[in-house]
Amino acid sequence: MNEVLARWNKAAQEEAVEEILSCCGSKAWAEKMANRRPFASEGSLLFASDAVWFGSSSLDWLEAFGSHPRIGESAGKASARAAAEDWSAAEQHHVTAAQAEIKLALAEGNRAYEQKFGHIFIVCAAGKSAFEILEILRHRMHNEGGAELREAAEQQRQITQLRLRKWLGI
Repeated sequence: MNEVLARWNKAAQEEAVEEILSCCGSKAWAEKMANRRPFASEGSLLFASDAVWFGSSSLDWLEAFGSHPRIGESAGKASARAAAEDWSAAEQHHVTAAQAEIKLALAEGNRAYEQKFGHIFIVCAAGKSAFEILEILRHRMHNEGGAELREAAEQQRQITQLRLRKWLGI
């Protein structure tokens, strides 16, 4: 069995919640994941993560969104975990290196998005250029509120899966 998973399976509840919270910023998600222990394999944990996420409330989703920095920013809110901040920086590395005009357009797009939808723009940025992210943001600005919330939740699910794999070292 994976060493990280084996150790986490045996951790005290509070410690387990705190550790996995860096993979998804929703406390309710982290608590439910810790409550489902022990997991027999990495695959069972990844499968459970999706089930818990899709069974979460929109308030839980919004809490997770709020744990991220805005696209193009380097630091999250004070509640963000160090590992999550490092992962976010790596996921957004193309944005950091983008031209000033794209960074400005992303900053303006972020503001418009937040004004329209009431939460930050969430996208699984891994492997995407700053220009691609900007185009995704512009496209998603045409969504209606409920559809966009579901799309943001799907993007958060993808981010969580990537971070769980990093955490597990797989």
